[in-house]
Amino acid sequence: MCGMNSPPVTSSRKSLSRIGIAFLLLAALELAWLHALAPLENRLSDLFVRQQALGLSPDADIVIVDIDDASLARMQETAGSWPWPRAVHGELVRGIARQKPEAIVFDILFSERDEFRPDSDEAFNSALRGLDKVYFPMVRRDSALDAQGAPIAQVAQMLGLQRGEQADETARLAVLPPLAIDPLHWRVGTINYLEDSDGIGRRYQLAADAYGWLIPSLPARVAQDLGYSVPRQPDLILAWRGAPGTFRHISYADLYEDFDRRQPQRPADELQGKIVIIGTAATGLHDLRATPMSSLQPGVEILATALDGLKNGRAMHKLGDDFALGIAVLLLALLSLAFLRGINALKVGFALALVTVAALLASYLAVAQLYLLPVLSPLLLAWAGYFAFALHEYLRERRSREQAVQLFSRFVNPHVVKELVAHGGLSRAGESRQITILFSDIRGFTTLSEKRTPQQVVELLNRYFTLQVEVVFRHGGSLDKFIGDCIMAFWGAPLDDPEHARHAVEAALEMGEVLQRFKKELGEEDADFDVGIGIHTGPAVVGLIGSEQRREYTAIGDTVNLGSRIEGLTKGVSRILVSRETMEACGDAFEFKSHGSFKVKGREQEVELFAPLKKGGMQE
Repeated sequence: MCGMNSPPVTSSRKSLSRIGIAFLLLAALELAWLHALAPLENRLSDLFVRQQALGLSPDADIVIVDIDDASLARMQETAGSWPWPRAVHGELVRGIARQKPEAIVFDILFSERDEFRPDSDEAFNSALRGLDKVYFPMVRRDSALDAQGAPIAQVAQMLGLQRGEQADETARLAVLPPLAIDPLHWRVGTINYLEDSDGIGRRYQLAADAYGWLIPSLPARVAQDLGYSVPRQPDLILAWRGAPGTFRHISYADLYEDFDRRQPQRPADELQGKIVIIGTAATGLHDLRATPMSSLQPGVEILATALDGLKNGRAMHKLGDDFALGIAVLLLALLSLAFLRGINALKVGFALALVTVAALLASYLAVAQLYLLPVLSPLLLAWAGYFAFALHEYLRERRSREQAVQLFSRFVNPHVVKELVAHGGLSRAGESRQITILFSDIRGFTTLSEKRTPQQVVELLNRYFTLQVEVVFRHGGSLDKFIGDCIMAFWGAPLDDPEHARHAVEAALEMGEVLQRFKKELGEEDADFDVGIGIHTGPAVVGLIGSEQRREYTAIGDTVNLGSRIEGLTKGVSRILVSRETMEACGDAFEFKSHGSFKVKGREQEVELFAPLKKGGMQE
């Protein structure tokens, strides 16, 4: 009987295996090529980075001299509208230099000479003489413009380019250097803004390769000159510390005005040993970028964060696609194994939820250790796989229940079918159960059929069987089959029924009442139409029995055989006869009249039979 499970189970296992393989291929395709989930992954990482950064403070030795909105307003009388004369910056630089800072870094482009105020440019250059720690930005232009640029070999030393082993001596390079500054003072690096595909800047360039020459970025150039370690890689993922504005900002106007006072009010050593970055956070100068920390992060703070990272050896490290793919493969493989082993989908979902929480918590804590764990994409793929597996199991279960409904609607009361389905269907394997079997056979059927046409006989039988099957169903019985003009039914399966014997006898008594009403419909000419009902209680094997093409839910065993034999003994004795086992199982629900013991074919011991009577009444 157990072999009956093989084809459906095998088919289900094949389907589950296909789902698992399909999602493994999807994971490989997504994580190695498509990266459709990368924006979500990045946003989650940004959230974790932002939350961790808010509890940290940036390097106190990095100070921003901010050309803020207040400075633009207050410097209006002194310097006019922006851009200010370069001589103003020269005065500020001399004042800062007197405090002996570690370095002065401009985050302002001086790529064009001031044709209207050349003396101001000269004053700026004069202020720079003798200062060896002032740095200026430049911009690497689109490589398509390189043909119009200067020969790399000629400008390499001025720009601080590093010659690689494969350096092309004949190549040309398009950059925007600080042309307003005398090349004698060029200590330069690029400030090109790097943004990911979603427009968020998470990295800062360290060096750009151009025909075998390495172009250092501004923070990399400063860090290298100051003796800090600069990783030999194209860029670094920024390790943010503090919310936007957390770096110490000194208003440009405050500092400039204090330097111009005879009696300065600010500390004379506030910038001593500091890395001073001169830039702007003013909204009107449009140097605002989207970062994990803010959609409007001043570019000068991004530069400051890069310098902070290089100075303190802090950079985020992101585990690559191999890590994400490994996690996805592991989760999908475990899901496949769980569903193939038939583990309940809710339990699997709960376990996956715990894994999800643990993975997200690990990712959050890893950020504090400067690691970015790409766990969201594997988790999303795993959940998609889980819902696919769960949907498959739901549809399989639904089909199974529909089949159970279709199958059992032929045998039992529709209410019993609903109850059966609610309890998960039936076991396709046979099982031994204690049941009560009932056989009901028509008497006088031959005479009845001789008086009618075949069509009338069929209509009469259908009418009679319909009435009697309704009785069986009403008392919770299961219709096994029709054997010619005989009805076979049983109680105690497929649902448990502790009082199956009593219900079977109640049904038999009502079947007798229905018979009497049916005989009145037939008329006097069919007065010989009668039935014999035999009932026995005992163990039997119950289940789906038959071939792969056709199975019937039925009962087999000695109990069934004896029930049939008892029905055969009713003729001339009583319309309903039950065995002692049935009588005893009914308790005191009925009165019973003994009809003695009978020899039954196939049994050495005689069987004692009884006719049930309603209490206080008589059998029809």
